[in-house]
Amino acid sequence: MTGAEKLLRVARQELGTKESPAGSNRVKYNTAYYRREVSGDSYPWCCVFLWWCFQEAGFAPLFYGGGRTASCGALAGWAKRNGRFLSQDYRPGDLVFLRFSGTAIQHIGVVERVNGDGSLVTIEGNTGAGSDANGGEVQRRTRALRYTAGAFRPKYADTALQSPAFGAEEDEMTQETFNAMMEAWLEKRGQLPPGGFSAQARKWGEENGIMQGNTDGTFQYKSWCTREQMLVLLYRFVETLKK
Repeated sequence: MTGAEKLLRVARQELGTKESPAGSNRVKYNTAYYRREVSGDSYPWCCVFLWWCFQEAGFAPLFYGGGRTASCGALAGWAKRNGRFLSQDYRPGDLVFLRFSGTAIQHIGVVERVNGDGSLVTIEGNTGAGSDANGGEVQRRTRALRYTAGAFRPKYADTALQSPAFGAEEDEMTQETFNAMMEAWLEKRGQLPPGGFSAQARKWGEENGIMQGNTDGTFQYKSWCTREQMLVLLYRFVETLKK
């Protein structure tokens, strides 16, 4: 059995699993991911479902480099940075990103089969007839290629397949796994809101062009600052003194 087949076997066993009550996002995959029972609009679980499948299959290092993310967009970004992203020639085991309106990635599923017309048969968490991207159930769906926004292809043939199953103790952590975990942690910290005590300083910094934020428009005030970033901030500050 190939690695992709093993993952798909785990995913198939979950078909029909629903959140309870409906519309709550209260489901076992979220409980495992957050290590506590959660519910509410803040906990969509299509990506979490696949994280859980990788844990159960014993492939934890292959998903997000062994890190954790509940964001389809974050997983797509990681796949691009690590050369694991593709936009054609999908095959079973690929994690395909989906969008049903606009340009942003809204959903994800694992490819089970590629049909003759190019459409994909997928297994998806948190989908349903009432909502493609928030339907509350693990289902098998058929997706036309026009809904695809690329895919992440895990290294199923990698030696990481020998990692212990979900819940088992691991003897060592690879550098790749550590890097992915730190990246996920920093991303989460960057999403935290700043404290009220810094409001005046933040306003001054933004108005004077010292704090210009990232390309996505966020400032990530709770994230770390490298020496390189610190020098840029100091340079911008000195430039304001010349005005």
